[in-house]
Amino acid sequence: MTSYVFAYTGGSMPETEQEQATVMAAWGAWFEGLGAAVADGGNPFGASATISSDGSVRDGGRCGLTGYSILTADSLGEASALAKGCPLLSGGGSVEVYEVVPAM
Repeated sequence: MTSYVFAYTGGSMPETEQEQATVMAAWGAWFEGLGAAVADGGNPFGASATISSDGSVRDGGRCGLTGYSILTADSLGEASALAKGCPLLSGGGSVEVYEVVPAM
């Protein structure tokens, strides 16, 4: 099994407590359905900064990432198929799937 990082971008924020509960339930059901494939459910991201090669610092991340999870799968294709059920997609967000290369 190989590890894959699911990098989340965009999506809408729930405005009410009821909407938040609905979104959290959808994430919980998705993770439950993924079972043992979930190595680290991850977290959403907060404030960010971008540091350029010249050392300058700018508020905000260049890529607009909003969170991450780490899953295991037999292939990039399998990991990508798992990502298709992510609740973020229904809120207009996207998921990028990256294979983790083991340290040498």
